[in-house]
Amino acid sequence: MEKDLRRKAVHGVLWSAIERFSVQIIQLIVNISLARLLLPSDFGMVAMLTIFIQVSQLLIDGGFSNALIQKNDRTEVDFSTVFYFNTFISVLMYGVLFIMAPYVAEFYHMPDLILVMRVIALNLVVSSFFVIPKVRLTINIDFKSQLKVSLVAAIVSGSVGVLLAYKGFGVWALVFQSLVNNLFLCICFFIFFRWIPQGIFSWTSFKNLFFFGSRLTLSSLIHSVYYNLYSIMIGRYFSATDLGYFRNAEQFASLPASGINSIISRVSYPVLSRIQDDNESLVKAYRKYIRLSSYLIFPLMFGLASLSGPIVDFLLTEKWKEVIPLFRVLCFCWMLDHLSVINLNLLFVKGRTDLSLRLELVKKTIATIILFASIPLGLVGMCWGRVIYYVIASYINTYYTEKLIGLSFSKQLIDVIPYWFLSLFMALCVYAISHFFVESYVQIIVGIVSCVFIYAIMSYLFANQTLKEFFLLFK
Repeated sequence: MEKDLRRKAVHGVLWSAIERFSVQIIQLIVNISLARLLLPSDFGMVAMLTIFIQVSQLLIDGGFSNALIQKNDRTEVDFSTVFYFNTFISVLMYGVLFIMAPYVAEFYHMPDLILVMRVIALNLVVSSFFVIPKVRLTINIDFKSQLKVSLVAAIVSGSVGVLLAYKGFGVWALVFQSLVNNLFLCICFFIFFRWIPQGIFSWTSFKNLFFFGSRLTLSSLIHSVYYNLYSIMIGRYFSATDLGYFRNAEQFASLPASGINSIISRVSYPVLSRIQDDNESLVKAYRKYIRLSSYLIFPLMFGLASLSGPIVDFLLTEKWKEVIPLFRVLCFCWMLDHLSVINLNLLFVKGRTDLSLRLELVKKTIATIILFASIPLGLVGMCWGRVIYYVIASYINTYYTEKLIGLSFSKQLIDVIPYWFLSLFMALCVYAISHFFVESYVQIIVGIVSCVFIYAIMSYLFANQTLKEFFLLFK
């Protein structure tokens, strides 16, 4: 059983990593192409609507996806019940957003947002149809199948977006890119995985799943509202162009960390749910996840921060130069996010979503105070405010981890601090080396080679055990 679980976990890590990063590479290429073709204000317009779409998606899901994964004795009735709930709520939420569109446009003083919001909100209805097929694949730790569908969808939708941007469609290139992506995913999941819901809705099943999922949803809602408050405040008090700078800076800064975090969360959750009652095994597993994720994320984020200038200059062109200081600061936010993801994941594994909700209420109260205090400091000041919040959140998120399995903040700090200093040393060296060159593309090439070489040597000398753990994943 243990060997089979380990084999599934390793297999899941590999295919999830391939799926996540191959799709992200395609999305990165597409986003760079779109950034070169479109104006920052086009990205800002879509970002203004993000909070409404994300909150609606959370209400549609209702935490049922995670509830199905966490439940060991799930049935076809459970899957069908969740499917019908998702579909009904998605149509309801689309109607709400359709009616809200004029008021949202008035809030931002942008009449063009009315039609944009009504079209982009169609994603809610479309995406609700393939939630269950995707959950079933995740339960079976089958990320290989998800790779095939997600990769093709990213290529097709990305091509549509770039073509429309090239033809001068502006913000509509971004709108139809997302819509085509979800339509393609919906069609492929049903054609290739052939799951059809049963003609039954069980209130008993709904209540059982809702008990777990509702608290998780409320926790996620609090996080999502806070996360998108930045878009609301920047869109309201600055401009669509400034919001475009901020959102693209965050998108590029978050790419490596969110990719690794997603892999860890997606793979560890179904695997560790099976050993949720064995605290000793959980501690060992979580400490390994913390070490390995820090070992990978810290050098990536420090490397991006040290090369932010030439990266933006070469990939996004001169019109995006205002992104550079925002990009650099936000890298420090995202290098800490994996600690929160791993600690919160434990609460989901243990089925204690009520504790997650308590943490979110405390954290987001602090975060909101920091946000409003930083608005007078401008965009860069707001980004530094987020760094402060992430540091505080990393500490707060360990409170219940220590209560449940005895894994304290100090123990986690001991696990991660060596990689932080190794990565800082690497970044300082790379920053100094890259400034011997003038051309941006040369700075990027030299910087990447230097990052890999310096970190590999430092790992061999000072983090040999973690290096071995990393390579053992592939055996």
